[in-house]
Amino acid sequence: MKNSISPVFMLFGILFTACLLISNILAIKIITIGSLAVPAGVIIFPISYIVNDVIVEIWGYKKARFVIWIGFAMMILSNVMYQLAIEIPAAPFWTNQDSFATILQNSPRIGLASVLAYLSGSFANAFIMSKMKVMSKGKNFSLRAILSTLVGEGLDSMVFISVAFIGIIPAKELLMMVLAQTFIKTAYEIVVLPVTILVVNKVKKVESETAFDSNISYNPFKLNEV
Repeated sequence: MKNSISPVFMLFGILFTACLLISNILAIKIITIGSLAVPAGVIIFPISYIVNDVIVEIWGYKKARFVIWIGFAMMILSNVMYQLAIEIPAAPFWTNQDSFATILQNSPRIGLASVLAYLSGSFANAFIMSKMKVMSKGKNFSLRAILSTLVGEGLDSMVFISVAFIGIIPAKELLMMVLAQTFIKTAYEIVVLPVTILVVNKVKKVESETAFDSNISYNPFKLNEV
């Protein structure tokens, strides 16, 4: 595998991070899908898992781990900048300070829930996708993509909803919210799976070789192994 970082890999890394940051803003609004109430972030956040699958499939788990940590750093940076912008006094003629703060200011509990959910779900998705690739010798991409998303999105939803709302929302409703979000996000993956497969095949041709992890250890803290 080439050591240099390709422009296509950079593009997917940027797309992954953009989806993450956009979803954090959209998640402030609660929408209904049928009879289910879910954060509006569900309309874009699953795309980050699809991109994660593509990165693992083409460039391997180590590169996916690197992108996940970059996304984490950008999440922290954006939240710091949001808070700084809120604290800076507004111009006398600007009257939207309260609305601005309402949209961009998360409580410490929500912020912690977002970070923990993102890290646990993203790493689980990438690790399972990559491990299954080794076990299947690169076959059964569709099955690997769906199962890794099911576990990753399930873990993400469980961690976020538990940390953010336990003690506030009844346990039964929390469980329903976790199941609903996991179902919707996994269904999203299944619906767009033909597009994902098409993208993987196109990128493989562009990159000329596929990354294949033969020795994967679940240690997300080794940033130098990319």
